[in-house]
Amino acid sequence: MIVYNITIKITPEIEAEWLHWQKQEHIPEVMATGNFTHFHFYRLLQQEDEEGQTFVVQFFANTLEQYQQYIDHNAGHHRQKAMDRWGNHFIAFRTIMQVVD
Repeated sequence: MIVYNITIKITPEIEAEWLHWQKQEHIPEVMATGNFTHFHFYRLLQQEDEEGQTFVVQFFANTLEQYQQYIDHNAGHHRQKAMDRWGNHFIAFRTIMQVVD
């Protein structure tokens, strides 16, 4: 199992609207690509940072090829939509992991 992990720090002024957008628009669009089987959405706790809240979204793919297909055909579009909507009110850090059984 491949995990596409996205850690996002957002500014406080967009938090409520951004959360709604993630849940109602962005995550459903990513899942609709068919490249991922499920996802988890987290809020980091015990942060000492007043600059904004940090969230993590993890998308799970059965194979590295499914993940790569998403990157090749959909990721750029989804990233651009986020930039167009939120501009410099967020920063994202992406990693890819493999589940160890």
